[in-house]
Amino acid sequence: MAGKRVLVVDDEKLIVKGIRFSLEQDNMEVDCAYDGEEALEMAHNKEYDIILLDVMLPKLTGFEVCQQIREFSNVPVIMLTAKGDDMDKILGLEYGADDYITKPFNILEVKARIKAILRRMEPKKTTAESGGILESGDLKLDRDGRRAYIQRKEIGLTAKEFEVLELLMLNPDKVYSRENLLKLVWGTDYPGDVRTVDVHIRRLREKIELSPSEPRYVHTKWGVGYYFNDKLSHGQNA
Repeated sequence: MAGKRVLVVDDEKLIVKGIRFSLEQDNMEVDCAYDGEEALEMAHNKEYDIILLDVMLPKLTGFEVCQQIREFSNVPVIMLTAKGDDMDKILGLEYGADDYITKPFNILEVKARIKAILRRMEPKKTTAESGGILESGDLKLDRDGRRAYIQRKEIGLTAKEFEVLELLMLNPDKVYSRENLLKLVWGTDYPGDVRTVDVHIRRLREKIELSPSEPRYVHTKWGVGYYFNDKLSHGQNA
């Protein structure tokens, strides 16, 4: 993680100080913000590899900051949320967060989550078997550059949205249960539940589908899970 740039946002200065000290021990570059407006300004003015963002902030809430960051950046965002507040966790994902950590937390857990996300963000090596580009109809996925396009226009996907779509496109017509997707994309030690998957599928459809309620690409197998199939290319009805 050496050299990676992190923005830590929390109005509790002792928490910020502790996180900063620990991350700097791993030679990470850490900036700090203590309210929503300051965080948004810093995210505008500097590129970060990851942002740790508290939900409860002065001036702008963490949700508002995350939502506005998503208008100009796909930087991974980990929300810091109060213990046991499930609605906060789900809302964070709705607004474009990639992950969440419940307070009070162990700094080792924070580091583990950061490492996992940064590792997944690294460009994958292209092989003859895998290929760096996945295409289906108007949808194109650049696996090496981690970019997605619809009708040649780039669309902004979060890290998790990209990984869900990549997995489904690599295995067309294979139905993945929500539990399976949670394990494969978020990892076996992820503390969240399957609602996380539903939120990301919904957000993904809003970005890649002309009509999210009648999807062309990402489909639901009722009672089973989700799968990828370009219905138009196969001459079927969506």
